[in-house]
Parts: sequence; structure tokens; C-alpha cells
Amino acid sequence: MEQDIQSSIIVIGILTALLIGLTFVTIIDSFIKKEHKKILLIIVAILASLIAQNFAEFILWHPGQSITLRKFVSIYGYIVRPIVIVMFLYLVAKKNRLLYVAWGLIGINALVYLTATFSKIAFYISKDNHFQRGPLGYTCHIVSAILLAYLFFLSIKECYNVRKLETIIPMFNACVVVMAIVLDAFVDYEMSIACLTIGMIVGTVFYYVWLHLRFVREHESALMAEQRIQIMMSQIQPHFLYNTLSTIQALCQTDPDKAFTVTENFGKYLRQNLNSLGQPNLIPMQKEIEHTRLYSEIEMVRFPNIHVEYDIKDEDFDVPALLVQPLVENAIRHGVRIREKGLVTVSTRKTPEYHIIVVKDNGKGFDINALPKMEGTHVGLRNVQERVEKMCGGTMTIISRIDSGTTITIRLPLRVPQSMQNLSSKNSKGENKDADRLR
Repeated sequence: MEQDIQSSIIVIGILTALLIGLTFVTIIDSFIKKEHKKILLIIVAILASLIAQNFAEFILWHPGQSITLRKFVSIYGYIVRPIVIVMFLYLVAKKNRLLYVAWGLIGINALVYLTATFSKIAFYISKDNHFQRGPLGYTCHIVSAILLAYLFFLSIKECYNVRKLETIIPMFNACVVVMAIVLDAFVDYEMSIACLTIGMIVGTVFYYVWLHLRFVREHESALMAEQRIQIMMSQIQPHFLYNTLSTIQALCQTDPDKAFTVTENFGKYLRQNLNSLGQPNLIPMQKEIEHTRLYSEIEMVRFPNIHVEYDIKDEDFDVPALLVQPLVENAIRHGVRIREKGLVTVSTRKTPEYHIIVVKDNGKGFDINALPKMEGTHVGLRNVQERVEKMCGGTMTIISRIDSGTTITIRLPLRVPQSMQNLSSKNSKGENKDADRLR
């Protein structure tokens, strides 16, 4: 027995050192969210108590030890083990109503094993210190199996949604815990630390790695978005700026009043453009239309052969910043300039299901099938479509015929899904800025 205790102390020392190291890296890791840190630290604390519980049960299992004390130690182990799986669920599931059901199962499991203090329905310790299961002796295993099945389902769902290799880790962890339960239940061995406790410690370490990888991936995506923003900002239509200033300079000599108006509109346009770059949420459609009008009025002064018309029948809804203005800009620059009488129309209307925005021009058109291969001219169309889909759950369709013109139709659901609103709030700092240039 003395040799067994010495071996147990070595194993406990290794596992304890692992938990201490995990606690340290979790606390100092700036990549992991505070809520996840809290959950990981709770798991570590529970696992530390389970190590102590396992060792105490191992000692009390030998003849001559306190039967009553062994009973309470066993009760604690059966009650606490499924709680670790629930904590794993919090790492994967975030906020989910079914977690309340999980806690209900934890409560039922606890009540079942607390009956061991006065009955044999769950388990009992015989007078010769042998553990005996009662009719409900496998309640902990059943509850754990249900929780693990749900954990595995959520892990598969996460893998399907994100489509990243690191999402295999939660599924691997669930499998490890299942194998540990099977070993504890059906394999006869003498160990001071249960396989389930070891499996949960291993799973917790891998969950830490998983959370770290997720945050790093999200951080890299944000950095890539910022890089795209910087590139687009560096390409901000120098020709438009220079030509507008040249137009104002010429008007100062021929029509000072118009020069004053264009200068005022130009200043408002630049100010709203810069404000839109930092806009973290959706903005009112009315504001977007106002910004588009400022741009189009400047362009109509520069190019007397073009005209922009508005048929606004619905503007009481929100859109991503810089949604319509870049489409009008694209239509003018790449469509109607060549026309003797170029026309761009912006119209909105409301249906029972959608807010509909249409930008139509009579320009030269383009080959839609070649759109994915165009590096520059129409890259902004893809950007607008991406923001419409991700931030509003909407759709954008393009109909274009060579030498006949282009019609772009955006359909936004009357009710934006909550998940889309959250994504808008989280990511639009980068994505809204991307729309500053449609080239």
C-alpha cells in the first residue's frame, strides 16, 4: 500500500503541476475572453478538488478506513463530475436555453446520490468496506452521457458553421471523456486517480488551446480587414478629389455662387465619408441618401451630360454605411460618362417582406460572368454584396447588358436577424470602411 501511495503522489503531483500551469497561462493570456477565463478557472478548481477526492477515495478504499467518510467522499465525486461537462458546454455553447436543462439534470443527479446518506437506492458501502451500486447507481453515467451527447452535437455544429480544423478539438475532448467513463465503469484496475478525472484535465488543456486558436484566428481576420481598409484608403479616388478642386477653381472665375455651393457640398461629402469610415453600426437610410445626393450633385457639376434622379418611397430603415453612394459612384465612373445623356436613378420601395433599393443606369454595361475576374473596376460590388449579406441578411442582384446599362437591386429583410445585428456591431468597423472605395 505504501508503494501505491507513493506512485499516487507522483501522479497527483504531475496533474497538479499541469493544472497550476494551466491556471497561470489562462490568467496571463490576453487572447482569451474574460468570460472564458472565468469558466476555465472554475473548471480547474473543480478538477483540483476531484484529484483530492479521488486520492481520498483511494485511501479510504483500503480495509480499516472510515466507511462514513468514504460514503461522503464518493457522493461528492458523483455530484461534481457532470458539472465539469456542463462547464465544457459553456465554452462551446455560449448562451443557450438548453443549459438550464443541463443544470436540471445536475440537480437530479445530486439528489439521487445524496440519498446514499440514508438509503441504498444509489449506492452503499458494506460493513467490510466494499462499494455496492443500487438501482440508480449509474445515474451519474447516464447524466454524463446525455451531457456528452449534447456537447458532441454542439461541437459538430461549431465545426460545420466555422469550417475550421481547430473545431475538431471539442469533438476530440468529448470522445476522450467518453472513453474515460467507459474505462472507469467497465475496466477493473487499481488507480488513485480515476480515468475520468485525467480525461477531463486533458480535455481542459485542449479547450484552452482551442479558445486561444479561435481568438488568434479572429484577430488575424481583423488585421486582414484593417489591411484591406488601408489599401482602399490609399486608393481613395485622387482623380475625383483633384478634378473637384479644379472644377471649384474654374467656377470661382465664372460662377462664384456655384463655386461656393460646390465647395460646401464637397466639404460635407468629405466629412460624411470620414464619419462613415468609423461608423460601428448600421445608419439610417435617409442619411445614406443625403450622402449620395452630395456626391451626385458634385459629379453633375463636373459632368453636365449626366443626371442622377431619386425616387425615394421608403427610407425608414437602416443600412450599412456607404452602401448606396458607392453604387452611384460606380455607375457614373464606369457607366454613364460615355453617354451624351447619362442617367442614373436611385429608387426605394417597401414590400411586405423587404426594403428594396434599386440603382439603375443607362451606361455601357459589363459582362457579369467576368465580374469575379475583374481586379479593380468592380471589386466594390463584391464588397457591397458581402456587407448586405453579413450585416443585414439581405441579397444583391446585378443585371447588366453590354451597351444597355446596369441595374443593381438590393433586398433587405424588414427584420434584421439578431445574429446579423451582433455581427454588424462586431465587424462593421472593418467592413464599413471597406466600402469607401468601389474599384
